[in-house]
Amino acid sequence: MVTTATQTETRAPAAAVPPLRIVFFGTPAFAVPSLDALLRASPHTVVGVVTQPDRPRGRGHKLSDAPVKARAVDAGLPVLQPERMKDQAFLDALAAWGADLGVVAAYGRILTDAILATPRLGMINVHASLLPRYRGAAPVHRAVIAGETSTGVTIMRVVKALDAGGMFVKEHRPIGPDETSDEVERALAQMGARLLVAVVDQIARGSAVETAQNDAESTYAHRLTREDGAIDWSWPAARVHNLIRGLHPWPHAFSVVQGKRVILRRSAVEAPPAARIPADPPGTILEADGDRLIVATGEGALRILEIQAEGKRPMAVREFLAGHRLTAGDRFTEVVRRPPSPSDGSGGTGKPDTTDAP
Repeated sequence: MVTTATQTETRAPAAAVPPLRIVFFGTPAFAVPSLDALLRASPHTVVGVVTQPDRPRGRGHKLSDAPVKARAVDAGLPVLQPERMKDQAFLDALAAWGADLGVVAAYGRILTDAILATPRLGMINVHASLLPRYRGAAPVHRAVIAGETSTGVTIMRVVKALDAGGMFVKEHRPIGPDETSDEVERALAQMGARLLVAVVDQIARGSAVETAQNDAESTYAHRLTREDGAIDWSWPAARVHNLIRGLHPWPHAFSVVQGKRVILRRSAVEAPPAARIPADPPGTILEADGDRLIVATGEGALRILEIQAEGKRPMAVREFLAGHRLTAGDRFTEVVRRPPSPSDGSGGTGKPDTTDAP
């Protein structure tokens, strides 16, 4: 049976916990609370950090440090950023740290057998789902998109098979009906950091217990692409709403109105106006006045709360309507997907930075 969170929250006195040398693998903001928790977790020592190579980020596409690297540098920790996981110089440097335990939190790359075998006590992972559901790269986003009402964190053993290792502890968290994926992810990052330290202490004392996952119950959270954001207005309003909040803050849900692409950033399920015969086709604007922008869907209606014209800043609906003459009867339509382009190497999907997913 997987240990419950309440059973792992209480730490033994520091003197009773043998000190461990820990190597930390992580890249995005989700991983920073876990690194911070380990830095505070006396008597353990973080001997080094492995993070993804610097990438262009932001509107200017300037080369910059990811959040974990920035935190590691601030803490004076040595950092490795291998381009290739099988690079011998990297493997030698990793081994030289003499880590007892490896901790992974949204590193963003598959670890090789050689890496997994380097720490003498193996490696554990902070995964943002209730395993075995939502294994893979985008567990939080996929859970919100699917309309799940709860999620959580699992601390698990890292094995060669993706997110399939034994589980040490799981903790549940509800997902609010209007919460976005970034809001849920921030909460899970704090939860995971707290659970992680308790499990590390158990491993140090030799009292940690692993429970095997039931592979028959596993589901997979595929990596996000830009094309995931294309809205199908024939869907029920709740499903469109879940897509919008699940793809916030990246890659965002989008549609076309008056021939221009727009990003829909915030929404709410709206009780539709009195039925008209014949029914308005999905995507038809039912109301566009003041702060109300209501759109017909395949079932019910959707209220748009925040919208962004391509290349412009996000706006509340009132401000957007002041500069865009939308009227009842206009229609939102689907974006025509472009064919794969050999020049961008993304298969036409706008492949995201792999560090985004916990």
